[in-house]
Amino acid sequence: MAWIEIITPEKATGALAGIYRAALDRAGRVYNILRLQSLNPPVLRAGIGLYRDVMHGESPLTRAQREMIATVVSQVNGCHY
Repeated sequence: MAWIEIITPEKATGALAGIYRAALDRAGRVYNILRLQSLNPPVLRAGIGLYRDVMHGESPLTRAQREMIATVVSQVNGCHY
């Protein structure tokens, strides 16, 4: 298994602490996909924005269709979604 350095929520400061607080408010936890990007908060913030745009922005696909695509891709990749 690969090892990637992360900053845990308990050790987060500055912008990262704010991103983690928002994650806790939104989901009740900080998922590993966020922690993996914790060493570069600007990139993490951009990734969250991309996710929001793709999943919640205007699209010819319904939200259910987008969730279904994300679920299938995650399954094919062996990731829990």
